[in-house]
Amino acid sequence: MSSGPASNPQADADRLEVAADQAIAACGGEARDAVKALILANEFLEAQVAELQAAVSNGYARGRFELAPRDRKDWYD
Repeated sequence: MSSGPASNPQADADRLEVAADQAIAACGGEARDAVKALILANEFLEAQVAELQAAVSNGYARGRFELAPRDRKDWYD
């Protein structure tokens, strides 16, 4: 999330607060709807990453990509 080694934690926190407010406002002020929308957006991005990783050969990537386990519950522990 940080922009670099010399990132400002307060600036990062402020940026996240603004982003959270924008997400809630985009969902009509409903925080629960904003969370659902962000989860869907994250799932879409995860699917795109998986698709791109599958398209890149292991040799080209030099083995840098390790696929996530099928059971995501264990992946986040």
